Amino acid sequence: MSIAVVGESLVDLVWHPGAGAPDARAGGSPANVAVGLRRLGRSVTLVTCWGDDPPGDLVRCHLADTGVDVDRAPSRSGRTTVALASIDARTLAATYDFLPAWDPVALPIPEDAVLLHTGSLAVVVEPGAEQVLGACTQFRQRPGAVVAVDLNIRPTVQPDRPRYRAAIEALVAVADVVKASDDDLAWLWPDRTAEHAARALLDRGARLVALTCGGQGATGYTNGHTVAVPAPQVEVVDTIGAGDAFQAALLHGLLETGSPDHARFPADKAELDRLLRRAVRAGSLATTRPGAQPPTLDELEG
Repeated sequence: MSIAVVGESLVDLVWHPGAGAPDARAGGSPANVAVGLRRLGRSVTLVTCWGDDPPGDLVRCHLADTGVDVDRAPSRSGRTTVALASIDARTLAATYDFLPAWDPVALPIPEDAVLLHTGSLAVVVEPGAEQVLGACTQFRQRPGAVVAVDLNIRPTVQPDRPRYRAAIEALVAVADVVKASDDDLAWLWPDRTAEHAARALLDRGARLVALTCGGQGATGYTNGHTVAVPAPQVEVVDTIGAGDAFQAALLHGLLETGSPDHARFPADKAELDRLLRRAVRAGSLATTRPGAQPPTLDELEG
């Protein structure tokens, strides 16, 4: 089964506590998910774009080393997105600002793909966001196709909350799997509890909502079941890429239990529990090393 991942590739400039200069690393949430799926043995195509500039050179070299099949769409601006990340000395969590450029000329989705994943900047930064929504809408019309979204809210690229919320609601309406953090939902719907907001996403058409809560673990919601699982205790280096590793393992699990050309959603609490525990383990493993480094299948099963 082939997976298409659509979204930005970028360069993170990461300031660590006490460091005088930033550490430049290629990343981007969709690109990280694609790498995570590849490390778990999945056939995956990353549909992305970057510019012919120094950050783009770093992205190109990074992706060439991952083994991920890349379909690079031309960029209208010729620029590569740069993320400015600061690591908190106490929590080791990252806060972000962006110099965004998400302007692909086209987003070709492979014909053999059975699952399409997107999220983060790609679903809110124009002009690319409109193309992403159109690609998801068309893809979902394929027999058995599954659309997955990681909200990964970044208010600095769109501080207008109603406009951001409208973009997310339009995308969720054509999605089967939605991943969100408790911080994502708190920013989008500050008047709702995380559970209320997660269940509202189910009401909009999602079949599975995965709510991540950092070191507290994750909760999965389907129309029939709710399951919460804890996160294992690990020595955290930083949290960059943890959510992307979680999402890669979650999608891998849906495909692993499915038929040769379809994903399979959890049928009961036990299946949902197993799916979430594996995804949480993947996210926790990613926090034990610097930057976005999702685990391999051997590491995940070890």
